[in-house]
Order: sequence, then structure tokens, then C-alpha cells
Amino acid sequence: MTKSPGPLAGKLGHDFDDPALLQQALTHRSAGSSNNERLEFLGDAVLGCVITEELYKRYPQASEGELSRLRANLVRRESLARVAQTLEIGQYLQLGTGERKSGG
Repeated sequence: MTKSPGPLAGKLGHDFDDPALLQQALTHRSAGSSNNERLEFLGDAVLGCVITEELYKRYPQASEGELSRLRANLVRRESLARVAQTLEIGQYLQLGTGERKSGG
């Protein structure tokens, strides 16, 4: 059974003005039409901007190529999966039956 996302907001250190957006962000397309695909598109862009700005500030002497490699390393699937595991996000995901059976 999937847990309510309320405790996840605490783990993230963020109070959501609209908790329904958190629920939608945790819903895979296999679970229904109100899913995370559009939010994922937006989130990918925001994450890229935030990481880019932080790297730019932290490494003022780094070249564009160095900054690009650092950013690519931080936002790749494996790195983000480790963060998701640390936060135990899997227990909050809404998956359709087929997706659950395949291991999500």
C-alpha cells in the first residue's frame, strides 16, 4: 500500500501550498490521467536551472565544459535515484497495476 505523501513533505523540508500537486508529482501515468508527466517536464527544467546556478556560484574558475560535466553528473538518473532512495520516495509513488507488477 502506498503511503500518504504528507510525511514526505516533511522529509523534503517544504510546506506545499497545494498538497494535490505533490500527490500528482508522485503519480505515474500508469495510475491515471492526473499524473506527473507535465510536472516532470517542468521539474527537469527547474532542476537544471537550480543546479546550473549553484555550480556557477561554487566554481567561479571552472570552464563551461567543466560545469557542464558536473551538472550532467548531478542530474543523471543514477544520482537522482540515490537521492530518491535516501528519501524513501518509492513508498509514496502511485503506480498502475501493471507497473507495480513489473517492479515500477
